[in-house]
Amino acid sequence: MTLVGSWRGYLAQGRRRSPHTVRAYVATAERLMCWMEEMDGRAPDRAALLALTTSDLRAYLAARRAEGIENSSTARELSALRAFLRFIGGEGASIPLMRGPRVKPGVPRPVSPDEAIALAQDVAETAREGWIGARDWAVLLLLYGAGLRISEALGLMGDVLPLGETIRVLGKRGKTRIVPLLPQVREAIDDYLALCPFAPAGDEPLFRGARGGPLSPALIRRAVQGARRRLGLHERTTPHALRHSFATHLLGRGADLRALQELLGHASLSSTQIYTRVDAAHLLDVYRNAHPRAS
Repeated sequence: MTLVGSWRGYLAQGRRRSPHTVRAYVATAERLMCWMEEMDGRAPDRAALLALTTSDLRAYLAARRAEGIENSSTARELSALRAFLRFIGGEGASIPLMRGPRVKPGVPRPVSPDEAIALAQDVAETAREGWIGARDWAVLLLLYGAGLRISEALGLMGDVLPLGETIRVLGKRGKTRIVPLLPQVREAIDDYLALCPFAPAGDEPLFRGARGGPLSPALIRRAVQGARRRLGLHERTTPHALRHSFATHLLGRGADLRALQELLGHASLSSTQIYTRVDAAHLLDVYRNAHPRAS
């Protein structure tokens, strides 16, 4: 089997990644192999891949940028490259260090969909065990895809199973609310449970630490911090920023403020209204960049 074929099988069967993720990661590996063959005049083997340097990766990404991909796509490409090279090198492989493209500093912005997925994928791919990667992926999708606070996601107990189209969440001040679950989020949780070495129990946390106890929020924050650094994302890209992004993206697609308040578990509407200002800042950027009279 070819290296790319083995990579495809590992992602689909070993890591139980979604078909979309498998296609994207395999496409990145194929592009890298083609680029190396163009540079060297021969198809790269395992040794050639493991000999890649930081300068080589910079040159490859520069070629991709010349094709017109944006910062967020470049960050995702770099994440996929690292995962592929770690797979090729095996345990203890030395992967070239490289910072991804940085997000422009300035007014706080929600994490874009591409950046959110790249961040979650990087966290999952760098986990020391497959089930831990699946766990972290599921937790981050709950923050981004359901708008949960990290404390709410890690506070879920086994009694939420089996999962349906909604989930009951215990929020601040002991208030509960019903939150819809996207199919992708349910699938991520199911994949984690299939790999988790600890059987789910109604009176035990849904998300477990490496030894079976409750998962610490600090571990998720630390994993996100590492991914943020590797991808070159803004320092404000935190687990809570994924919840902000959930809210801002819904608002941008026409969600009602009252409905959004309920989804987020805000005690007052004023807490939810902050997202109208963030969305207005985004619209202003669009105006400045696109309107012929904006300058």
